[in-house]
Amino acid sequence: MTASIAADLTQDPTPERPPLRTLSLYLLLGFSAGLPFYMFNAVLTLRLARHGIDIVIIGFFAWIALLPTFKFVWAPLLDRYSVPGFSRFWGRRRGWIMLSQLGIFFSMVAMALTSSDQSLPLTALFAILLAFWTTTLEVAADGWRIELAPTQAQQGPIVAANLWGYRSAMVAAGSGAVLVAAWAGWTWAYLAIAIAAFLPFPILAAMRPEQEGAKGRANALISGTLVSLAILAATGAATTLVGWALLSAVQGAGFSAQTNVTPIVLAVALLPFAALAIALPRIRRLPADAPAKMPGFIAPYVEIFWRYGYAVLPVLAFVSFYRMGDVLTLTLSHPLWNAAGYSLEQISMADGVVALSCSMAGVALGGLCAARLPMMLALIIGACASAIGNWVFVWLWYAEPSALVLYVAAGVDQFGHGLEGAVFVVYLSMLVSPRYPGTQYAFLSGFAFLLPRLVGGAAGAIQKQIGYDGFFILSGALSLAAIFFLPIVMRVRARTA
Repeated sequence: MTASIAADLTQDPTPERPPLRTLSLYLLLGFSAGLPFYMFNAVLTLRLARHGIDIVIIGFFAWIALLPTFKFVWAPLLDRYSVPGFSRFWGRRRGWIMLSQLGIFFSMVAMALTSSDQSLPLTALFAILLAFWTTTLEVAADGWRIELAPTQAQQGPIVAANLWGYRSAMVAAGSGAVLVAAWAGWTWAYLAIAIAAFLPFPILAAMRPEQEGAKGRANALISGTLVSLAILAATGAATTLVGWALLSAVQGAGFSAQTNVTPIVLAVALLPFAALAIALPRIRRLPADAPAKMPGFIAPYVEIFWRYGYAVLPVLAFVSFYRMGDVLTLTLSHPLWNAAGYSLEQISMADGVVALSCSMAGVALGGLCAARLPMMLALIIGACASAIGNWVFVWLWYAEPSALVLYVAAGVDQFGHGLEGAVFVVYLSMLVSPRYPGTQYAFLSGFAFLLPRLVGGAAGAIQKQIGYDGFFILSGALSLAAIFFLPIVMRVRARTA
């Protein structure tokens, strides 16, 4: 039996509306994940630029954002295991979210204490840990969201609420951190955001338990915190050992900052996806109940390849291009502003009120488009908005520097990428199986950012070759190129067991 994805994604939405408490919950969860994201991404690139780090090295730091693309590696752990203490009282999803928030807090404090960037390996280590725990929080929250809202009509409002929280937190982190850095330095900037990112933790701890009438809140909080600290220490030690081994291997092979390692990184990053593609013919011949009988670690991936077959390849190609503009803009927008001569105070305002209001407007319109329009049309609108959000920086580069120019460019950028992001999240959510929501969403969203973040790692080298204007023309064109996959993607048919 087959079912058309196009039919699933373009059906008339039902009047179902998620309850207000669910929308409020995902506004909070989006805020929790959005605050730290900017701190290992755009704010870190600005910090490195202000410290005089070469643009090529700054581009390499963008590869830290590759870590979330591999969240499918540990996502099955979140579907299968619970965090002792926290999960016993608050449930599996909230348990992982609370552990992740502790990880985010301590990672950001470590980044604050090394904010001079005298040791770039240490800066990279703590940024990687921050990226890991931020991504883990997102995996737990995404799985919960898909379980709570299985239909397209329900996903639209929840995604909009989640992205409102996420993007407003990103903007608040970017603007607030830059402003604090201008007044008191980067150490206090990271400490301030670390405290703000931790605020949802006591709110979650005060929420009602997973099971009505459950007791032992204080014991669960204490035991969960102790176990979490042990997990954080083990994760930090393992990351340090792996990082040391990789640095030793790279130095031993004679690599330097001038070595073009992009092809090597690309080849390594694509290995797990290539392995699945090679296994696709065999997966396609499996009986319908085969994925359910496989080990929990690989069953979600086998199931999605079994369900879509060879059609999964154009779907993966489409999602790889769709968010290209958003990622590339995030990589070099702040170094561009710095190179154009804008002050930290001006950048803070652009990242603050301007970006927040425009981003929330874009997310709201994107959520409305996803809930009300055929998915193909909504995706086209999102791709066009994203491309314009990139091309506006070409105008900024040639315009006479002024606060108005910066604010207009930042506003157009945030509106376009907010709209595009909301539509895209709903689209991906409709592709996953209810049996494996968290893991399959992690796989699809991770792959969606793999190619953009690989290109982002070479952004500094590309900019040196074609300039800021050429870079943003190219990034906008790549984002718009996703539209050419839509006639194929919208005709994809999926098998049902």
